[in-house]
Amino acid sequence: MLYRPALLFIGLTCGAAAQAQSVVYRCPGPPVLYTDALTPKEAQDKGCRSIEGTPITVLQAQRPRAPAAAPAAPGASAEPRSGDGRVDPAQQRSRDGERRKVLETELRESEERLAALQREYQGGQPERRGDERNYQKYLDRVAELKTSITRQENDIQALKREISKLP
Repeated sequence: MLYRPALLFIGLTCGAAAQAQSVVYRCPGPPVLYTDALTPKEAQDKGCRSIEGTPITVLQAQRPRAPAAAPAAPGASAEPRSGDGRVDPAQQRSRDGERRKVLETELRESEERLAALQREYQGGQPERRGDERNYQKYLDRVAELKTSITRQENDIQALKREISKLP
């Protein structure tokens, strides 16, 4: 199978004699395929067309441009910085303290949600609700509770890891 760049290379190197011996086909579908490895019967079965005499253009893909730096808003750099671009140690301690408070609050809330889920789960035997006359609905809710408990436990572990990384 040959793609456009390879097809151009073959066209330039093979010469007129080789082009007379092989026919290049354009086969539909994503991605469009250009090949000379098909017999006429295979090409017809796949819906490919011969491109004899059709000029082929090879385009280079353009590299994406780097995004332009946004101008800083006035007063945006009100935080103390040292000459080499680093944040002042006092400012960093303040940020670390705020981050610790936020993480500890999240941890406390996650632990409360986990406790509530575990109370409702009752060790795998939660009470059936009135809307769960169908036993499958009950089983689905039990499975969802178990999944939620596992997710909360994982969240709590992640929050504890983050807190332990703080200075």
